[in-house]
Amino acid sequence: MSSCQLPSTRRNPLDTQAINNFCEYLRIPSVHPNINYDECVQFLQKQAKSLDLPIKVHNVVPKKPIVVLTWVGTEPNLPSILLNSHMDVVPVFEDQWSHKPFSADIDEHNNIYARGTQDMKSVGIQYLEAIRRLKQQGVALKRTIHVTFVPDEEIGGLDGMKKFVQTKEFTELNVGVALDESVASPDDTFKVYYGERCLWQFHIHCPGNPGHGSLLLENTAGEKLSYIVDKVYEFRNQQLQMLKDNPDWIMADVTSINLTKITGGIQTNVIPPEFVASFDCRIPPERVDFTKWEETINQWCKNAGEGVWVEFDHKQSPVTPTKLDNSNIYWVAFKEATDKLGLKVKTEICGGATDGRYIRGVGISAIGFSPMNNTPVLLHNHNEYLNVDTFLKGIEIYIQILTSVGNKTN
Repeated sequence: MSSCQLPSTRRNPLDTQAINNFCEYLRIPSVHPNINYDECVQFLQKQAKSLDLPIKVHNVVPKKPIVVLTWVGTEPNLPSILLNSHMDVVPVFEDQWSHKPFSADIDEHNNIYARGTQDMKSVGIQYLEAIRRLKQQGVALKRTIHVTFVPDEEIGGLDGMKKFVQTKEFTELNVGVALDESVASPDDTFKVYYGERCLWQFHIHCPGNPGHGSLLLENTAGEKLSYIVDKVYEFRNQQLQMLKDNPDWIMADVTSINLTKITGGIQTNVIPPEFVASFDCRIPPERVDFTKWEETINQWCKNAGEGVWVEFDHKQSPVTPTKLDNSNIYWVAFKEATDKLGLKVKTEICGGATDGRYIRGVGISAIGFSPMNNTPVLLHNHNEYLNVDTFLKGIEIYIQILTSVGNKTN
């Protein structure tokens, strides 16, 4: 089955509209690098009109629009609910896909194939379709809901949510709680993120004596690089052993570090004056002393040899996780909704990085949730897909969550 044609047994007009909107959004190739977000903005302006909701487009950074649709509550002075998603998607290797990655084809199993089905255009549309159904039912929530569509999350959110939370426009939204993304779950549970590991990305510069490749020079860049890589992988193996020794732990409970790039060198018979090794590191905020971890990295550099130094691209400070207890009325309301629906919720620290970290960083509760269970985890993978029924069930889940959180006042 091609296009977004639904099976003959599914003729609910709201379902058809939701799937059509989802597919239209998926067909917009908002893919890195060098994204033009204009088509996304135009699509969202059309959605706002169909929902009869006001829309604002903030350009905190030129060509990096932040789109906000607002459904005003009956008690607009109450702190609002922020429903956040990102418009951008990661690159594709089209020859590895069984369907065109921006076609939104539906196969015979009712799986919708496209980049962004799981990460995370589905969630953005589910927000809007849940609001559509609530409005058609004549429901009016106490709290105002702001639905945000932000750029560049997949490259760190530096020109998206990170900057937006520091603006007057964000402050004026009066956000009490935010919902953001989590990840699909291959079993019957739903993953809920209440925090995430902190992202450090850095380059270790290893300068040394250059010369002819036939010589055995001392103090070379390669020797220093070798020491650094050995120390990193010794530490990495220790973290892997900790996972093996603690069966209840998940990846988010340990520090991950990976060598992702090595630069330097001119040709094979020339010893270069410098190698630079780049690393991606994710740190669990509740288990690691950040000061000591940085001291460890600096000690590696010192021991590697003369002139070795570290340059940071990202060096996120610890962010306090969202409280999941009775002191947080938003969590109480969220859990009441999922309990009412009989959902099996599994709370975790996110092993990666989402825009939720910037929201928590300004003191606002953020709950990461993507209603996709019994679904293989395919974000950033080839043949990313989401089943029609899973997508539509997610809309009903959000209806219950928004009703519960949107009317919770004590």
